[in-house]
Amino acid sequence: MTDSLDAYLRHYRSLAAQVNDLGWVTTGSIVQRFTACGRPGCRCQADPPRPHGPYYQLTRKVAGKTTTLRISEADAKRYSDWLANGRRLHQIVNDMHHVSAQAIQAILRPSDPT
Repeated sequence: MTDSLDAYLRHYRSLAAQVNDLGWVTTGSIVQRFTACGRPGCRCQADPPRPHGPYYQLTRKVAGKTTTLRISEADAKRYSDWLANGRRLHQIVNDMHHVSAQAIQAILRPSDPT
């Protein structure tokens, strides 16, 4: 049992070390939007239409409410990295839960009397 617990602990610590290397994290999503203004004669009304944009929007929950913020293309690229870090953090925490559950089962499992 000690060998398996040591392996679980090594794996757990490896996951914890990955959290240190993540950088900034956030949640939400980014969408790229194109719009039509409806003004007669505008390029967005032409045939074929050439919509305005692209415009970038960040949507996320803040204090339980969905918020949308228009951001620049440069900020959208930066947010993409932070969002990826947030998804990676979520995956690491899930993996830590899984390893912890295995270790707890190993600790609580009665030793084999053979």
